[in-house]
Amino acid sequence: MPVPIPRQRAIPAAEGGQAAAMPDASPDGSGRTGGQGGPGTTGSTGLTLLLVEDDPGGSLSLPELVDSAGRPIRIRTARNLTEVERLLTDDVHCILLDLALPDGPDAAHGTDRTPADADELTPLRHVLRLAPGHAVLALTTSGDAERGARAVRVGAQDYLFRDELDGRLLSRAIQYAVERKRADAAQRQLTESRLRAQENARLERGLLPTPLLEGSPLRFASRYRPGRSRALLGGDFYDTVRTPDGSVHVMIGDVCGHGPDEAALGVELRIAWRALTFAGLVGDELLSTLQKVLEHERANEEIFATLCTVDIAPDGRRAGLCLAGHPSPLIARPGHPAELLPYDNGGPALGLLPRARWPRQQVQLGGTWSLMLYTDGLIEGRIGQGNQRLGQDGMVEMVRRKLAAGLRGDELLEAAVTEVRELNGGELTDDVAVLLLDRETGRGR
Repeated sequence: MPVPIPRQRAIPAAEGGQAAAMPDASPDGSGRTGGQGGPGTTGSTGLTLLLVEDDPGGSLSLPELVDSAGRPIRIRTARNLTEVERLLTDDVHCILLDLALPDGPDAAHGTDRTPADADELTPLRHVLRLAPGHAVLALTTSGDAERGARAVRVGAQDYLFRDELDGRLLSRAIQYAVERKRADAAQRQLTESRLRAQENARLERGLLPTPLLEGSPLRFASRYRPGRSRALLGGDFYDTVRTPDGSVHVMIGDVCGHGPDEAALGVELRIAWRALTFAGLVGDELLSTLQKVLEHERANEEIFATLCTVDIAPDGRRAGLCLAGHPSPLIARPGHPAELLPYDNGGPALGLLPRARWPRQQVQLGGTWSLMLYTDGLIEGRIGQGNQRLGQDGMVEMVRRKLAAGLRGDELLEAAVTEVRELNGGELTDDVAVLLLDRETGRGR
């Protein structure tokens, strides 16, 4: 038998189950009934329905309602949109709105609207603005199905006929509306996540450099992993270009810290390096200018950056090396074990000493070689459970094993970074950048 619904009255279960707590008896008097979480979270207390209808005579009655687990669906009623704002707490899961409600929020205060000003779906639009995360069902008469269909197009999950309500239909409609709202929200979050991932990928491609090696016989490979969780770019930076005289210039650097400011500074230093290199600067003159850029762009005087630059002669057999507090590159040549290039004459990191100097060392590369530049994230990962670090010696030994196994280029870098992560027992906390330049006899001049 249908039960008339007074304001904020709870409906007992159909088989004599225990009635839900009455909202007016809540400790704070707000109408909360103990539901947990936001809209769409039922917790252990079942669903709550907010009925919005203006029925002074009390002729509208709802049947007893239970959810799929047999728990009573609690019902609150609001006579106007002002009461909706007061009763719309987090434990409400679904709103059943009578489309015959007087037009607009000002109707609660007795303001009349002319037919020309009225929009028959204004109450629905207002409820949707008040409760964007809640499921909404529209209630109309059986002779006004088109109005119900328009309500769904505006944003309601479904519509029901006022004069055809029964407990099973209404219970199912409420649960369907709540689950559909959840599904819509999950799909929207998934879509937003995918869009963010696409935007992040485009942003990262824009921030990471594109090597300019057209006309060079050298082969280039790189790997980059920021240390910050979900970061696009860390404080490590690198670049490779070929200048008009045929020389190939490569650099790699690391700004201290791991935040977005450090990442931005790294990008600025990389762009400055490329411009200065094309302008013909090398060695101490180049690094001194980069230090000025860092000093003007850094957020505070404690920020510094390490840097390694290599300029390879057009014949590919000789190179100039500058180290500014950075680990020395590794070189591998046929018939010789992989080893580090000389690092005794390096200078300090950029930004530490105002009048520092960075000597440019001449190194012999030979005919066929592989040159690997890296940041300290590759060598500072832990080995096992203790505090021991991989270090440069461990890295050199690891690369020797990879080369002996026949790995080259991208495969070599991927295998090296993967092993470093495995030795660390998971993701590395520091940024990792690794570059590899390969030259084979017969490919160069």
